[in-house]
Amino acid sequence: MTEIPVPRYGETALADLSSSVLGSLGVRGAANVLDLPELPRACVLLIDGMGWELLRAHPEEVPFLSSLPGRPLTAGFPATTVTSLSSLATGLPPGSHGMVGLEVAVPGEGRLLNCLRWDNGRTDPESFQPRRTVYSRAADAGIASSYIASGAYMGSGFNSAITRGVNYVPADGMGQLVARAEEALEGKRAHVTVYHSDLDTAGHMYGAGSKTWRYQLRFVDLLAERLAEVIPAGTALYITADHGMSNPDDKLDTAVHPELTEGVALLGGEARARHVYAEDGAADDVLAAWTEVLGDRAWVMSRAQAVAAGCFGPVEAEMLPRVGDVVAIARGGLAIVNSAVNSFEHLMVGMHGSLVPEEQLVPLLWTAR
Repeated sequence: MTEIPVPRYGETALADLSSSVLGSLGVRGAANVLDLPELPRACVLLIDGMGWELLRAHPEEVPFLSSLPGRPLTAGFPATTVTSLSSLATGLPPGSHGMVGLEVAVPGEGRLLNCLRWDNGRTDPESFQPRRTVYSRAADAGIASSYIASGAYMGSGFNSAITRGVNYVPADGMGQLVARAEEALEGKRAHVTVYHSDLDTAGHMYGAGSKTWRYQLRFVDLLAERLAEVIPAGTALYITADHGMSNPDDKLDTAVHPELTEGVALLGGEARARHVYAEDGAADDVLAAWTEVLGDRAWVMSRAQAVAAGCFGPVEAEMLPRVGDVVAIARGGLAIVNSAVNSFEHLMVGMHGSLVPEEQLVPLLWTAR
């Protein structure tokens, strides 16, 4: 197996951005490993799906963002919204907060939890993601903490799991995002997160780099520029993303490969980062079958191998059963789908989740006033 490019947890990962922002605001115990400037206010603009590689490939669409200093961060594994937003919310790697994929097994219940859609109350968000949030830590330090995003997400199971302790401010549309952020930054000390998801949606539907995606990226550039114009003196603005995106064209449907379903109890994760949960006693056979079929088109590992490699960072014992008995990380243009279970996933053009640079690297851009 070729060397696995694991995220740089504790050095330059998304979780380190959150802890560094807290540290820059003077919160005790928060390590400012990114050496961010000490200012009384910080605003993080999170653009869903805006990968570092994609941003560098389209400078003509982002004149403002291209003018800012920046560096790449690693999203964490898997490079997906659930995991990355949880890392940003807690300042912890995936193995600590336990949100290790889009669909993960609920230990002891023989079922999957789709962490974005949740499950109508069957799973308690605060128990499933029990770690303290950076928003709570900021608020406890006397810093006004606000999370500004679409009202459609407010009160969802996922947001209940990751935004505890924050003032959730609904804002639908880019104008509202800027206006609400400006208001939230009026205090003497403030920690503000602004989340926008439309670029990710365009990528899934039409492909990363498509005409629709490029036009949406232009609007994102305007959003960032307007936000930079309204931040008050003494404020740092950090612009980042939860993952990048690629357009896989080699779609392997496990529904027509019986050797990939034999001994499999649940197929979790998503097309570029699969958690394969085996039936009792079948883990070794499942690992052998997936290794043989996927070959060099994926990194295929046992749970123990994936944890030892550092894919998730340190994994807490209570979170270990959420990791698949087999972890399959797609490389190149591979997408691992199952049309018998998920009728729309194979229709997506843009996807993410893997450890490849196109999906794993996200920007950290900054400006201050």
